[in-house]
Amino acid sequence: MSNEGEIAKYPNLVTQDSSTETTRGPSQVLVVGKSPINRVVVSKIVERSGLKPISESPDMAAKTLRTLVPGVIVLDGGADNKDCDTLMSGIETLRRVSGKSFPPVILLSTKTGTPESLGLSNVIDVVVAKPITPERLQPVIDRLISR
Repeated sequence: MSNEGEIAKYPNLVTQDSSTETTRGPSQVLVVGKSPINRVVVSKIVERSGLKPISESPDMAAKTLRTLVPGVIVLDGGADNKDCDTLMSGIETLRRVSGKSFPPVILLSTKTGTPESLGLSNVIDVVVAKPITPERLQPVIDRLISR
């Protein structure tokens, strides 16, 4: 895959079903959260990085992850960091199949700290403290996309 933004198709990684294709979108960022306002704010920051945001509620994101492997996943944890807990097993499966920490996962949190210090799932790579600002989030997204 040589062109920026080019999308490749692979057999479905989550279900191991070769009839269902999984699209790998390295320039796409899955933005997940219960708050539509926060999803819009994060999506605008993603666009500033020249990437394509895909904004979903946690329920819809679970379905999206069955057919798309984004370049980065941004989860809005809500007030207690648990708004997106239903997605953790699906993300963990994607990462296990990839054999590495891909796709990288950012958690937007009301608390500061590392994933370990906050007792979060091992699929969380980076915690970005709220309030969400371009100065805080954009460099993290850019760094994770480039690795």
